[in-house]
Amino acid sequence: MPVGIKKTKTAHPALNIFRFNHRGAKNYADLLQHYRSEFKMPQPIVVRLTGFSPRAVAKWSQGVPPSPKQEKALVEMDRLLDGLARVMQPAEVGRWLKAPNPAFDGSTPLQTVERGEIDRIWHMLYDLESGQPG
Repeated sequence: MPVGIKKTKTAHPALNIFRFNHRGAKNYADLLQHYRSEFKMPQPIVVRLTGFSPRAVAKWSQGVPPSPKQEKALVEMDRLLDGLARVMQPAEVGRWLKAPNPAFDGSTPLQTVERGEIDRIWHMLYDLESGQPG
């Protein structure tokens, strides 16, 4: 590699085309605004769901693109929001994420995500959508 040229990591091609159109957004600032209005998710919830700092999320809100690792977390959050919107009104998602839930032993869904147990939410969604007893 020639001197002075820094090799940078690029996101996986699937992540390069983030779901702006899916949310009617043109950039990350629009996307985060969509989350706030459609899902009633203020910035602190986005911080907790993605696991990144309030400063990082504030930068995204100002239009600064996330790193590939941050973008992956946004994609995962977006997928979760899609799943939740299939079983409840989107405007209820933010409130549901903060409410203690017996399905998670009294923890909130946000706490469940923060503990790395997001699969418990996905199992719950599967059970609800498939009609399987939980």
